[in-house]
Amino acid sequence: MSNGDDETAESADADAETSDVPDTTVTAEDLQERLDEAESELEAAETEAALDSVEERLDSIESDVEELPEPDEDDEDDEAEDPAEEIESRLSDLRDELEDQRGPYAEDVVGILEDAQATLTDSEWTEKGENQAHAAVESFLDEVADFLDRDADAGEDLEAAAEAVGSVADAVADADLDPDADTDTIADLLAAAEGLEEDLEDAEVWDDLTVQEQLDAKGFYDILTNENRKDFPPEWNAAKLHAREGNLDIVLYAFDKLGSDFMEEYFIDIFYHLGSDAEPAFEKMHQLAQKRNQGPIKVLGKIGNDDACETLHDFIDGDGDPKLQKVTMRALGAIGSPESVQPVANRLDAENAEVRSVAARSLGLLGDTRAVAPLSDVLEGDDSDEVRASAAWALRQIGTESALEEAAQYTDDRAYLVQAEAEKAAGA
Repeated sequence: MSNGDDETAESADADAETSDVPDTTVTAEDLQERLDEAESELEAAETEAALDSVEERLDSIESDVEELPEPDEDDEDDEAEDPAEEIESRLSDLRDELEDQRGPYAEDVVGILEDAQATLTDSEWTEKGENQAHAAVESFLDEVADFLDRDADAGEDLEAAAEAVGSVADAVADADLDPDADTDTIADLLAAAEGLEEDLEDAEVWDDLTVQEQLDAKGFYDILTNENRKDFPPEWNAAKLHAREGNLDIVLYAFDKLGSDFMEEYFIDIFYHLGSDAEPAFEKMHQLAQKRNQGPIKVLGKIGNDDACETLHDFIDGDGDPKLQKVTMRALGAIGSPESVQPVANRLDAENAEVRSVAARSLGLLGDTRAVAPLSDVLEGDDSDEVRASAAWALRQIGTESALEEAAQYTDDRAYLVQAEAEKAAGA
């Protein structure tokens, strides 16, 4: 046989083999037919097992969508819909219908009840809201009494009510309810749980009230009378009167609630004038001071709590804002902690003369004998007469014999301010 005949025979054999291989190409028509079958199966499904079977069918179809050929980019009909998009849309709709047909499940009931239990214990209820929440639990317990086969007690407060809700959640979890065999029971429990959830959402919490309503509910305005109602807004006068009576807890509550920069300045001024009696406001002032707010820093000085010093020391390190440094050093001097002596003494070398002057006076307020030597050096050599006068004043405040002797050497000083301090030191 010639080579031509051999090639013809081989080609015929290859064609015969190809014709025996089934065509496995995925088409949009096939997938649509399979979706029709899945839809019919879903409509007839009455058990979780049947729904699981539908889900497997949908998973298989979704996997095969990826095998569809890509649309022809040369197709002149730009408005033609991509068959894959249409199939994916039907898949999504059928999956939604599948989920709607599932359940209800006991774990759904348990999840809602556990959330309700947390809501009861974690929410900031008003007095009215507490009563509403407690009533909601009592109503819920009445609804599930048949399931529990006993009466459950909501107790006298919300803590006990939350425990009762938790006990129901435990009972539902332990009952091993089947979504097919116990559908009605689960549905009833779910309806009761969702009712409790809605009632708790409707119960009043503090955030539901306006700021003024919250303050009124706390009794903030009760201190006002026709005789003492002078300032406007009334929050000013109420805060001032409460502070005078020592009711700082409610003043701080109002401070947090009112919150504007305008009101903040007024409240800080109240705490400043209370002096050491403003100790209950320390944490709030310390928090605000960490933002380098000068008003709270001044209040910290008045309160005199050593716990503020470490924070304040950071504000005088280096040549930063001179105004902030001066306010801070005055506060440190007023607090009077020995731990502040070195950080303040370091500012005797500051470039700004006003900062050096305040540093010297703060050392005088601290009254520590370790400051005598650096203050004496400042008195002897600083270029600014005002700074030197502050150093002399500080030595006089320290008041030890050696401190007074150092200051008294300058009774004939060229600067009157220094001379006046020296004469006082000599007289002492």
